[in-house]
Amino acid sequence: MEGSKISVEESERYCRQLLIFGEEGQNRLKNSHVAIAGAGGLGSPVAYYLAVAGVGSLTIIDKDVVELSNLNRQILHYDEDIGIEKVESASIKLKRINPHITVHAKSENIDPSSVDSLIGDASVIVDAMDNFETRYILNSFAVKNRKILVHGAVRSFDGQVTTVIPGKSACLACIFPDVKVSDKVPVIGITPGIIGLLQANEVIKHLLGIGEGLGNRLLLWDGLTGRLEEIKLKKRPDCPVCGNEYSMED
Repeated sequence: MEGSKISVEESERYCRQLLIFGEEGQNRLKNSHVAIAGAGGLGSPVAYYLAVAGVGSLTIIDKDVVELSNLNRQILHYDEDIGIEKVESASIKLKRINPHITVHAKSENIDPSSVDSLIGDASVIVDAMDNFETRYILNSFAVKNRKILVHGAVRSFDGQVTTVIPGKSACLACIFPDVKVSDKVPVIGITPGIIGLLQANEVIKHLLGIGEGLGNRLLLWDGLTGRLEEIKLKKRPDCPVCGNEYSMED
């Protein structure tokens, strides 16, 4: 395949997963670019596990600085990072975790005027945000530019995951047409840990072209009962974002 190939050192680092998808799959991960919107509770486990898997280029987008109240769930940040930009803190940890990857730290707000430059040529966007205002911006951009969007959200012991596949699946505007933005959401750290890992799993499956993704399926996690449930989804023809989109095969 085109692009850089893994080194001898990387072959040893990834030897256990090479048993699953081989050197070709690992080269594919090495030459992939994923944008993670949010470096907090969800973004931390997503970025951590994409980094150790060898996804070659990660863009981390977050405008906030580390606060003490983040530390019960945002595992990329430590006490000594308080007051530092989250993207800087995350970038330092990720480069230590895997020196073979490139991390692009972008401490900016995501809005309609900035989203294009922030996402760049990433083929997959991870929605690790804590508000639907920004999620809708990411969703519209992903649909318009035919980029995969992996959505995750958490509250208390509960969480949800789905994947938006432009032209094939329902988008966030289909699924959640009018979600009100709320302030502080109650959450225990294990919940974004679980949901973030499910998001990372979705990303890796897509990059490798294996398995079955969560397009047109909303996976719901109930931590208090230990149950996963699934809701089947369908595109809305009248959706203002994706209702008139052509299929990806067109």
